[in-house]
Amino acid sequence: MTSALITGASGLVGSHLVERLTRDGWHLRALVRNRARAAWLVSQSVELHDGDTQDASAFARAANGVDVVFHCAAAITPRGGWEAYRAPNIDGTRNAVDAAARTRARLLHLSSVAVYGPDGRYALSQESDLQELQPLLPIPDGAWYARSKRESELLVMDAHRAGHVWATAVRPCVIYGPRDRQFVPRVARILRLPLVPRIGAGRAVLAIVHARSVADVAVRAATSEIAGGRAYNVTNDPPITVSQFYEAAQQGLGRRARWLPISGALAQGAMGGLGAALRALRIPGSALLNARSLDFLLADNPFSSERARRELGWTSSVDSRAAVVEAFRVLASR
Repeated sequence: MTSALITGASGLVGSHLVERLTRDGWHLRALVRNRARAAWLVSQSVELHDGDTQDASAFARAANGVDVVFHCAAAITPRGGWEAYRAPNIDGTRNAVDAAARTRARLLHLSSVAVYGPDGRYALSQESDLQELQPLLPIPDGAWYARSKRESELLVMDAHRAGHVWATAVRPCVIYGPRDRQFVPRVARILRLPLVPRIGAGRAVLAIVHARSVADVAVRAATSEIAGGRAYNVTNDPPITVSQFYEAAQQGLGRRARWLPISGALAQGAMGGLGAALRALRIPGSALLNARSLDFLLADNPFSSERARRELGWTSSVDSRAAVVEAFRVLASR
């Protein structure tokens, strides 16, 4: 396998895939909506194809003749309600399946641990069976991103089972790294406040993973016969706690935060009360606000990469603390 089409190639995971596959000698194509924003891809000798993932014809033309389609493009925080998630994430994935099937390419779908839903992720067991084999719990209607990722992954897996395409999926937890436009910038904005809320004791292990690790698992899955029809959770960079993360982030930003300590119990109670009030007012999205909304900061990482380790031979090469410093330093230098 020597050629690939990457959607979302200028995004976080997509750009790390470009770097990884370029080093490995692959010929790369990217489906791009705006060539003016694709200068970095040109510098990496990526062949550009104009189009959008929702344009089935453009998608098919860009995929023609490649060995693998890495489908990384997705809407993460769009405005506009369910339709703003459904169209790019589900329709775009359907076009990825069709384009890969037409050219007989393998399909790597970048999914998410969001498929477990806001409640199901903390119901996962790390003790018995592989997490990816455990049943998925229902997702609330208002969890639009989670619903769109669940439905798009099911679409991919159904197509594989039906024999329409060879496909596999990778489910990262919260991704960070250079070129992050979501998680790292949001944390940086908070750390730059005059007084920064610090919820809980900071001992919980964060559910985060470096984009380089996600790209590594994606390449391994797309080129391993055993991965067909299977999904792989990706986490388990060496564990980093909330406190360790904050310390590394501050070092990368070159500043020290002034903290406002807030107990975990108090924060959970306030969040639960806020959610109840907003639900009474029928505010969109309020169904997702409850006492468990702060589990990311207060509960240990519930995810396991055991299947990727066991079946794909993956082990993380990331130094978590150094990687967090780098991610925030890159952001601060812009």
